[in-house]
Amino acid sequence: MTKAHKKSSLTHIRKRLLRDKYLYCLAIPGFLFFLIFKYIPIWGVVIAFQNYSPIAGILHSPWVGFDHFQRFFSDPQFGLLFRNTMMINLLSLVFFFPLPIVLALLMNELRSEIYKRIVQSIVYLPHFLSWVIIAGLTFMLLSVSRGFVNESLAVFGMEKIQFLNDPKLFWIILTVQSIWKESGWGTILFLAAIAGTDPQLYEAARMDGAGRFRQMWHITLPAIRNVIFILLILRLGHMMDVGFEQVFLMYNGAVSNVAEVFDTYVYRLGVQQGQFSFSTAVGLFKSVIGLMLVIGANRLAKRFGEEGIY
Repeated sequence: MTKAHKKSSLTHIRKRLLRDKYLYCLAIPGFLFFLIFKYIPIWGVVIAFQNYSPIAGILHSPWVGFDHFQRFFSDPQFGLLFRNTMMINLLSLVFFFPLPIVLALLMNELRSEIYKRIVQSIVYLPHFLSWVIIAGLTFMLLSVSRGFVNESLAVFGMEKIQFLNDPKLFWIILTVQSIWKESGWGTILFLAAIAGTDPQLYEAARMDGAGRFRQMWHITLPAIRNVIFILLILRLGHMMDVGFEQVFLMYNGAVSNVAEVFDTYVYRLGVQQGQFSFSTAVGLFKSVIGLMLVIGANRLAKRFGEEGIY
């Protein structure tokens, strides 16, 4: 690259910065957030290969290589943690992920704007409730002693059900909680993508005699297909993550065999027992698996002719 070309490129960049200076100023808080809380802490993963001591610090803690990873993979709980984490996420992927798409399609078919806004407000509301409130509502509904569901069963002479202490129901309860809390909020991106669909396509379809279901199937869904693939790929990147707060609040001794996941395991060893290096190694393992899933899913999406995320 010649000096003249470099100078021309720098001049072009400077002009763009000056032209859009207010937009870049608006982006500064977001940029600082990711820099301070996402990128700078990445250097802390080196303690996964150290016997980290807060007194000695990262620079002076002794290196142990892959000892923490070997200990983690040889832990008898590893298989249990992997199974529980994957099953909770698979249930969420199968039953929760499609629901925002369906809700968005249904809300898009509403012709009354007032009714549509009311429905949107109702389905968005649970997103703003904390998991503490969600867990409290779950206990109020499903508790054996005073739960509304069990009290109703008792009124009709039926035997009460141990919803919260039954390992077979724990994953189902978590999935239902996630669906109720986040399905409405998840429709936002899909509704935005639907709004960008060319209205002339619907007009042409109506002239050809296509009903509303046909228009939805042949126009709306293909229009948001790329958004669906992108969100699916990003969702696969979190297959090793389970909402810690949700699981922790619903955790009890009776369901420990199905409730112990990587996040609760890290909390017990890293926070409660101070095993910082070991818990960092577990977190790094989760991140690597998530990265591999994203890369694999992105390549698969491109083979099917989709754009992917990069």
